[in-house]
Amino acid sequence: MSSSGVGGGVADEVARMWGELPVRVDWAAVAAQWAEAVAAARAVVVVPAVRALVAVSLAMTVMILAEKLFVAAVCLAVRAFRLKPDRRYKWLPIGAAAAAAATSSEDDEESGLVADAAAMFPMVLVQIPMFNEREVYKLSIGAACSLDWPSDRVVIQVLDDSTDLVVKDLVEKECRKWQGKGVNIKYEVRGNRKGYKAGALKEGLKHDYVKECEYIAMFDADFQPESDFLLRTVPFLVHNSEIALVQTRWKFVNANECLLTRFQEMSLDYHFKYEQEAGSSVYSFFGFNGTAGVWRIAAIDDAGGWKDRTTVEDMDLAVRATLQGWKFVYVGDVKVKSELPSTFKAYRFQQHRWSCGPANLFKKMMVEILENKKVSFWNKIHLWYDFFFVGKIAAHTVTFIYYCFVIPVSVWLPEIEIPLWGVVYVPTVITLCKAVGTPSSFHLVILWVLFENVMSLHRIKAAVTGILEAGRVNEWVVTEKLGDANKTKPDTNGSDTVKVIDVELTTPLIPKLKKRRTRFWDKYHYSEIFVGICIILSGFYDVLYAKKGYYIFLFIQGLAFLVVGFDYIGVCPP
Repeated sequence: MSSSGVGGGVADEVARMWGELPVRVDWAAVAAQWAEAVAAARAVVVVPAVRALVAVSLAMTVMILAEKLFVAAVCLAVRAFRLKPDRRYKWLPIGAAAAAAATSSEDDEESGLVADAAAMFPMVLVQIPMFNEREVYKLSIGAACSLDWPSDRVVIQVLDDSTDLVVKDLVEKECRKWQGKGVNIKYEVRGNRKGYKAGALKEGLKHDYVKECEYIAMFDADFQPESDFLLRTVPFLVHNSEIALVQTRWKFVNANECLLTRFQEMSLDYHFKYEQEAGSSVYSFFGFNGTAGVWRIAAIDDAGGWKDRTTVEDMDLAVRATLQGWKFVYVGDVKVKSELPSTFKAYRFQQHRWSCGPANLFKKMMVEILENKKVSFWNKIHLWYDFFFVGKIAAHTVTFIYYCFVIPVSVWLPEIEIPLWGVVYVPTVITLCKAVGTPSSFHLVILWVLFENVMSLHRIKAAVTGILEAGRVNEWVVTEKLGDANKTKPDTNGSDTVKVIDVELTTPLIPKLKKRRTRFWDKYHYSEIFVGICIILSGFYDVLYAKKGYYIFLFIQGLAFLVVGFDYIGVCPP
């Protein structure tokens, strides 16, 4: 018997048995019931939920608008009335009078007066934490060792947590080279990386020579302060006993390298020029940026020292210090060169840490802030609501939920109507307020906003991770530096210029592992691709059926997600 005959017999038997069943399935009725259930769920669950998200998103957007307008008004007032830090606080050059006296003194008294002038300079510790910083270690160490300050009144402390033995050896040799030039530089290592950067900074304060120091200047490995950095910042601490921190501004040496670095420059310029300035002027508080700042050691001790409970140890210390009544001052005229991450992978890791850490810290300290008795009610409101809730929670969540979820979903639901002011006017004003930080990049505003919306996907995931204390909450990945600071044109006028050449200075202690070839599908970011496709489909539905007019935004926003998803942003790592 053929197989076709057997198959046909089985099919006939199944059909006969199905026909003898007492129950008949009316597929049309099943489809109608299913459609009715879906319609009921849509009316009872989906539409009300989306309406609630619209209301919450609009409320948060208005909160952000109010915060941006307030910051802009404060900064305009500071500029109009010239309320610079040296007018709000006492600032006098250290040792200027004694140095002038020494210059005009008799020969036999000159040495004594010069010694008195040097004694007027407080002891300063300069900390440089490092972790496998092959590309930039010479730049930061060289800049720190070139600071204008009496050599017997400053200690350079290099805290090397490197796991690469070759890099560790290079850093130690660099420190010895500067020691040979008479610089008081200490090379410190520890047996483990417990606490990451916070652990290294905390361990660095335990050395005996630190007890003589009053202030700490901190620089990450890619930061290069100008020689007069201490001369311009330390006087604020010397002459104002209530100040705990002097924060300076970052200047980016590779801002023009690619669109990714241009976008970062726009965001960070607004942060420093406006957010930090406003916080310093009104509340004498802002988040410590972790580098390019000078701390009073007594304030660090008073706040409980460095803690590694979150990935934002700098913000943690700043919040605890302000709750003890200490004040901060931001000095925007002092700029420190630094490098922006130019690969998207490095930028994603950095943004995860910067978004997860604050949310996690807010969860740990929200009650402590409200219960504090040492700061005023308005300062607590600013810290709890403005700094944390609006700046670190609402800003991350509303960007993705509103612009990348609610607006696309509303296209599929004709019952959902979003007011024009919430779609156009308010977001436009917020964007313009933030864009003034970098006028030279104003022509990139639209691309910048689209990219920030894409990054909101990672920031909201990181913020939720921090609040729930799940998964990658304590993940610390050091931001990769490519040594882009080397691309700046060197100053050839000075006689002590150090020429940096790319040579192998030492034989590796361990064989260099061959890098495994990356498979092509590992290069893509599938969450961005998925969101981008969904947004573009919503755009097509708007064109063909909904007719709400959101399709232009949806198309370009979806395309932005796809560009990032296929890794066409930033530079390719070497």
